[in-house]
Amino acid sequence: MQRAKGFEAALKRCVNQHHRAFSAQPNYAQHHHDDPQDLVMVEGRTKSRAAILNRPSALNALNTAMVSRLKRLYESWEDNPDIGFVLMKGNGRAFCSGADAVTLFQLVNQGKVEECRKFFETLYKFVYIQGTYLKPHVAILDGITMGGGAGISLPGMFRVVTDKTVFCNPEAQIGFHPDAGASYYLSRLPGYLGEYLALTGDKLNGVEMIACGLATHYVLNARLAMVEERVGKLVTDEPSVIKASLAELEGIDRCFSHDTVEEIIDALEKEAADSYDEWCTTALKKLKEASPLSLKVSLRSIREGRFESLHQCLAREYRISLNGISKRVSSDFCEGVWARLVEKDFAPKWDPPSLKEVSKDMVDCYFSPLPEVEPELELPTASREPFM
Repeated sequence: MQRAKGFEAALKRCVNQHHRAFSAQPNYAQHHHDDPQDLVMVEGRTKSRAAILNRPSALNALNTAMVSRLKRLYESWEDNPDIGFVLMKGNGRAFCSGADAVTLFQLVNQGKVEECRKFFETLYKFVYIQGTYLKPHVAILDGITMGGGAGISLPGMFRVVTDKTVFCNPEAQIGFHPDAGASYYLSRLPGYLGEYLALTGDKLNGVEMIACGLATHYVLNARLAMVEERVGKLVTDEPSVIKASLAELEGIDRCFSHDTVEEIIDALEKEAADSYDEWCTTALKKLKEASPLSLKVSLRSIREGRFESLHQCLAREYRISLNGISKRVSSDFCEGVWARLVEKDFAPKWDPPSLKEVSKDMVDCYFSPLPEVEPELELPTASREPFM
């Protein structure tokens, strides 16, 4: 813990120093295939390692090969006494856009559910490693940071955002649920901001992530090269804390504190009629575009996550994910990915098509134990304690 505090002091100095920036960030290879060493590159310094997500053409979307390599790297670095801290960043205009939903959609349609299961198992196990990591960890969330991209970074010790950071959990919009630890970190946000972000898929910028506690440090994108160089030398400092308030927080709490999605929509409609605030209209539009079933599953998941540990959240999300791709209740995940990411007609045909047709039994099915032939997610809880 003392070493972590010392590293935090160093990181704080780095972000606030006004030294001349390093000439340029490394020019990572753009032409690569499916070799895991190309998909996750490694940058080594004397006392640190950096993992670089390297699928820029796919916004660094995660597949099984990437998370498997991340898991192996982080385990080996944690055991190496010569490595003092670890850094993660993305190549291109995204940090990480989350899971490769199109590939998962194709695997489900090809009947390769076991490959999907392996992806979720590996991803969630890596998230748990991240949340229990014994060494200081710095995630540089420059650019698009969505879904599972947040999951592999937010549980770590330090989260650096920039003026180009765009964060969101858009899973309900494609018939899925916020996973990879989202029910853990979203449920701990101020008031009912977590429910709002989970159900609407709305975006936060870097300053807003600082304000609500998702990020720990803020730096301009133009200064990232300098920050990385100085962090590598452990000579850094904290910026004056950016605590800009989210203007809508009170309205969000009034609306998203209700028990059901239907009540939340009613409250939003009343808020919109009384205040004429644009955020209410935008939130209503996004809720009405999302999968009704995913909205109810997501709300329950966030509410349960408020009272659970990280490993309990990941175990529950694993059940929801596998039950979701099984199509036992609905094909909304495949329908959402097809309509929004493949065909791009943006007109998914949700099943059920309305909130009133989503029964309690349907929602319960997503949270029910997996069949006996399908093992539950096993995490090393006896030997690893979460940082958050």
